[in-house]
Amino acid sequence: MSQSERVVYFVRHGQTDWNAEHRFQGNQDIPLNDFGRAQARLNGERLRALISDPDDWPFVSSPLVRARETLEIIRDEMGLAAEDYELHDDLREIEFGMFEGRTWAELKEMAPDVVRDYRGDRWSYRPPGGESYELLSERVARWWRTIDRNFVVVAHGGVSRCLRGLIRPMDSAEIPRLETPQDKILKISNGDFEWIG
Repeated sequence: MSQSERVVYFVRHGQTDWNAEHRFQGNQDIPLNDFGRAQARLNGERLRALISDPDDWPFVSSPLVRARETLEIIRDEMGLAAEDYELHDDLREIEFGMFEGRTWAELKEMAPDVVRDYRGDRWSYRPPGGESYELLSERVARWWRTIDRNFVVVAHGGVSRCLRGLIRPMDSAEIPRLETPQDKILKISNGDFEWIG
């Protein structure tokens, strides 16, 4: 199967308390909240309607708990064994370093120069102790080159942004600002993508 023929359904993990509080999560292992679990169930119902032969599809997740929990709920909704899936480290969320666990307001108070530099160049700027979107995109591209069949993927907002930047050429400055809904499914096929939900 060529890359243009494959279908990939990408789901961002459901909401966590840190999402609700607008905190940078990055590689912190934060579980879903009840609203996030409901989002995962809804996306599981959608995928059950979209995929007629789910036993023939591989499923892969970021190793972070919020993604794994989302995928297990999705698989359960699809009538599949919840824990029968792969993990891939390249699907981890972008590392935000000193930003992790903090809100914009807290960061502006404690490190206004860092916030200014980050907002000026979200693509290539690396927060102290973190990675840039440019580095994340290289990591996501490494994983994407290995995908040669239909797949269901659960990962993170940053991964979704970089994946879309790889699929549809766009200015790199746009990529970190792309929307990353938790209640929709990104369908990737024929060298393009669309939202379902």
